[in-house]
This record gives sequence, structure tokens and C-alpha cells, in this order.
Amino acid sequence: MLNINRHLDDRERVGAPIRVGLVGAGQMGMAFAAQVGRMRGMRLLAVCDLDPARAADALVAAGWARDRIVDLDAGPSPDGERPGVTVAAERLLERPLDAVVEATGDPEAGARVADAAIAAGLHVVMLNAEADATVGPWLAYQAAQRGVVYTGSAGDEPGATKELYDFCDALGFEVLVAGKGKNNPLDPFATPQSVRAEAVRRGMNPKMLASFVDGTKTMVEMTCLANATGLVPDVPGMHGVEADLDTVVDRLCLVSEGGVLNRYGVVEYVRGLAPGVFVIFRAQHPISLETLRYVRLGQGPNFVLYRPYHLTSVETPLSVARAAIYGEPTIAPLGAPVAETVAVAKRDLRPGDRLDGLGGTTVYGLCIEAERARRDQLLPVGLALPGTRVARPVRKGEVLTYGDVEWPSEEPVVLTLRRRQDEHFAAMGPDAHRVPSRTSPPEE
Repeated sequence: MLNINRHLDDRERVGAPIRVGLVGAGQMGMAFAAQVGRMRGMRLLAVCDLDPARAADALVAAGWARDRIVDLDAGPSPDGERPGVTVAAERLLERPLDAVVEATGDPEAGARVADAAIAAGLHVVMLNAEADATVGPWLAYQAAQRGVVYTGSAGDEPGATKELYDFCDALGFEVLVAGKGKNNPLDPFATPQSVRAEAVRRGMNPKMLASFVDGTKTMVEMTCLANATGLVPDVPGMHGVEADLDTVVDRLCLVSEGGVLNRYGVVEYVRGLAPGVFVIFRAQHPISLETLRYVRLGQGPNFVLYRPYHLTSVETPLSVARAAIYGEPTIAPLGAPVAETVAVAKRDLRPGDRLDGLGGTTVYGLCIEAERARRDQLLPVGLALPGTRVARPVRKGEVLTYGDVEWPSEEPVVLTLRRRQDEHFAAMGPDAHRVPSRTSPPEE
């Protein structure tokens, strides 16, 4: 994002900083807040969290004096420029904001907040891949209709990979594979109990760590990347090969070329490249090949570009700035989903059992092509919400279908939005692959 620092300088100089609200003041939200506090041309004005004290801590991390912070739940602030905290997202959306960052990591909360923020005419930056993988295509479509930006975050692995993808695609290279390194060992049946000791050692929520170890987080992230590029998983769950920079091009090539892939144009994860992201591309013109060999990128015709870091929510302010200044997303679904992360039973499930969400003891996520998920009515993992009732027996290792579960009588927002998404893109037919351009320029 060249020159974005200059644009932020300009906003600081004229006293028109980008005004941001944050929903979710956990680890990711707190890091975002702290970084905004070090930036020019951007202000964090409101934080929503179930713990008001934690919300206030986020505003202090963003540079505000604690005695300046107001409680938005106690009544409207007479000064719209004073920072405020709330436990209700609707209070936050009443503030004079330009953008909202959603950082709860909860599919239901993320869907509800993003939908309301778009309706309020605000840009939305999702630090919530779980919600994006479930209803991101619908939210992106709605944002386009409202003339605002819906986007995933820079620093998250899908956004970091998308930067490499766009670089190669713009130069006319053929992108063969795009993906991430996996940080944690893979155990699809991991539970909060089985990873608790490691979680305590690392200062993490055991359920969050379980969602990493069981692969759900990786599957969700690669679903987001797939839906933003049109790349698809080669096989259910992808291959997940072990490789390093010297071997990844040889591993992630076609079977006929000595690798593991059945086709190109895929998303993947690699054990051995963490914590970075990568793109494998092909150069075909002899002069291009000669140049790439000259700069020691390899012998070709397939080459790898690797970014050895992703700074998670520390980079999120750049997505806020890109949305507000350029009116562009960092990463967003192109249209109808091409990939889906579906729910797979971690253990035998019986009628009457209750699901316990991502990183729990009941399901893990598996990235597959969306066409199969639609055909077989497979349940997106983002709809396997805590408390959802199992309606009929599901054996360990089986993919759940919509018919296997029952939701409460009060339908979750994420399920309502998912129904609208499915109906909308089904009605679009062959045009469903692409969201229309924004209908109006970004507001200053």
C-alpha cells in the first residue's frame, strides 16, 4: 500500500483522522488498539466488549487518558469525540465512526456486527475469519450495494497471502498454488482438555488453541483465501505436505511432475513454512524465465514467493486505512463461494447432544469445494454454534448435514444471513462468481 503513510499524514495535519470502532477487546483487538495509538491519521473512538474494564484498557492502549473515557451504556455522550466503552454493539454503531473492526472470532457475533455496521453505512474490517468463511460473500455483496467496503484484515494469513497473489496476478504470472505455513501440529480430534497444558504454557484460551491444532482455523482461513481468489482445495482438507523453501515447489506440483497435486489453481497449507505465507507461480516467456533465474529465484518454470511473517492484528490498521482512503478491500469474497469449511464430528454424536462450537469437543472444520457442500447440504462449521442440538446420529469422522442439527426457535443471525446468501447466489446463476463494483465512492 504505497503512500498510505502520506495519506494518513494529510489526515492528521487537517484534523480529519479516520474514526474507528472496535468490537472485541481480546488478544487481537488489544493489539490492534495499541497499534492505532502509535499511528497518525487514525483514532480509536469506541470499544465494545462484554468486559467494560477490558474495553477501557483497549482505549488506554490506544493512547486515551482513562479519565476521558465515557460509559456509552449509561447514556449518550454529550461529546461525540470522547472515547467510549459499551457492552452492546448497537451503542458503538451510534458513534460518529468511519469504520468498524470486528475482532470477536465468533461467527454469530461477527455476522451480527458486520451486518449492522454495513446497514449503518460504515466500512467493516473483519478480524473474524470464521464469520467471513460462513457469510462473507453475502456481507461483501451488501457492502457493495451500500457503497462501503467489507474486507478481511491485512496481517491475517489470508490477507497476507492475497497480497502475494495480487502481485503475481497483476504481473501476468499464472498462480498455481497459494497458502500458508501451519504453526501447530495437526490433530483433528484435539479438544480443549487435550491441549490445556500447552494452552496454559502459552497463555492461550484452550478452546482457541484446540481450533488451531484440530485444523479448523487453517481450513477456515484457506476458505477465505479461496473465495477471494477463485482458487479451490485440491482434495478435501488439502494435502498439508511437509516442506521448506527448497522443497515446496517440488512437493506442490502435479502428480505427473512428481508432486502431490491433481490440478493447479489451488489453496494449500504446508507444515514447515510457518509463520509465513506463500504463492507458487509459473513463468512461461523465455525472457521472464531468464530474468527470474538471474535474480536467483530458482530454475523454474515454477517459482515460489514467500513472506516469512504475518503480523496479525498489528497490521489491521492498514486495512482500515485502505478502506477509508482508497475505498478498496485488502481481501474480500469475489462472489458466490468456491470453497466451504464444513463441520466433521470429533466423536460419535447422538440425538439430543449439543454442539459446542469451534475448538470444542464435538466438531472440527474441513475445507472442501463449495459445489460439493451445496450438493450434499453439508453444514458449514460456522453454523455449528454452541447449543445447536444434534437431531440424528452422526458417527465420528462423518460430515454433518443441515438435516443433522436443529437450531433454537430464535434463529441465529448468522443462519439468517447464510440463508439469504444461498438464495441470492442461487438466483444469480452463472453471474454468481463476482460481486458488483461499489455503487458509490468512499465518503471522506
